[in-house]
Amino acid sequence: MRKVISASILLIILIPISMLMGCSAAPAIDLPTPVSTIGQATPITVHASGPSGIRSASATIEQNGSSYSVWQMAQPSKAKESTWNFLAGVKTTPQLKDGKAKLIVEATSNGLMHKSARIERDVTVVTQPPTVSADSDQHYLYIGMADTATFNVTGAYSAAGIRVGDQSYRSWPMPGGKPGLFSLFAFAWNMPQSTIPVVFASNGAGNDVTTPITVIFPKKEQPHYTVHDLQISDAFMQKVVGELDPNGSGDMVARFVKINNEMRKSNNKTLSDLRLKTADHFLFTQPFARQSHSQAEATFADLRNYIYQGKKIDQQVHLGYDLAVTQHVGVEASNDGRIVWAAPLGIYGNCVVVDHGYGLQTIYGHMSHIDVHEGDMVKRGQIMGQSGMTGMAGGDHIHFAMQLDGVQIDPKEWWDPHWIQDHITKRIDAGMAPMTEAAYVPPKKRAHAAKSRKHR
Repeated sequence: MRKVISASILLIILIPISMLMGCSAAPAIDLPTPVSTIGQATPITVHASGPSGIRSASATIEQNGSSYSVWQMAQPSKAKESTWNFLAGVKTTPQLKDGKAKLIVEATSNGLMHKSARIERDVTVVTQPPTVSADSDQHYLYIGMADTATFNVTGAYSAAGIRVGDQSYRSWPMPGGKPGLFSLFAFAWNMPQSTIPVVFASNGAGNDVTTPITVIFPKKEQPHYTVHDLQISDAFMQKVVGELDPNGSGDMVARFVKINNEMRKSNNKTLSDLRLKTADHFLFTQPFARQSHSQAEATFADLRNYIYQGKKIDQQVHLGYDLAVTQHVGVEASNDGRIVWAAPLGIYGNCVVVDHGYGLQTIYGHMSHIDVHEGDMVKRGQIMGQSGMTGMAGGDHIHFAMQLDGVQIDPKEWWDPHWIQDHITKRIDAGMAPMTEAAYVPPKKRAHAAKSRKHR
């Protein structure tokens, strides 16, 4: 009995003490958005939490032995979690100079002990925006086409490239140690023709600058993309739904449309994210090659109406070429590169993606099986597997597509060695051999030539 009483007394004593200690704990401080550069007026977000709320909080910048107050919390907060936003930079603290500095954020708890916490971040103060100058070339484009632009950036910057509408294309150092930068960029299939591409440079401190580049579109109307009415049979719908939504239930048409929309968007995002797996140099030195002896059953940006039992149930844009030869034909790599994807990918079925450097990648879909693995290096014309009808394919063919920095583009110019010579090689001299029509011999023709030589 005495032990029970003693234990109870001990609990009575310890519980309040632990509660007091908890209420007196130091707050936790975080900067949800990382800060590495302070400019004219850089937005900063501070998040602090503690069981008793926050009594006071402040931010200072230390530079060259001096400390400058840049923010103070207006009034105490009893909330367990609080978030504040403020601006820090040269506009409010003109004493700051270009160079290294330290951002310090402190917070004090409302608890009995008024415990404090402190975090520090090394930052760079940038008082002047960078400057950019673009090439004087005239860039002849059409919707879906890619091109190359060169430019120079002076001053401190954290990112630079070309922006077309809401899409950005990275910059790369000119090959061979030459001064300047370049970007491969494109007009997406749905980009308004009135959009003006701009070279941009940002220093991460709100000091963004842009300058336009000269783009000339053909005087004729934009390319007329073909409209196809695809008749969807029960057998095809069941095949697609059974393969891509095997555990689903409900109306078959609704499931098909969901696959065609939501899964398509998800698959295209997966493809776009592969732009991060690119080499910082071209992996090819010769022109791109189209699948040998192939016929195009569909081309880039064809508009497809999906018709089921006489009614239009969906509409999508086909961003590639459907290339057909024979059943289970060997799928040829269109150029040298590195495999960055070799696995099933929803509507694309068994899919291979080859990276060719600088964000340029080729996509091969609907394969019956894949004979390469992620990380493999492939040569132009190398067989990577066989064609098929996996995913949303109604017949045996190869879905061939290209993307540039995650934006799908029209492949046809890349099959033209003269176009590559004029739009890529001449502008950046990336170590590629001169592009000529005779530079590529399809694998079957190579084999035939070798056989002919053997029997001469």
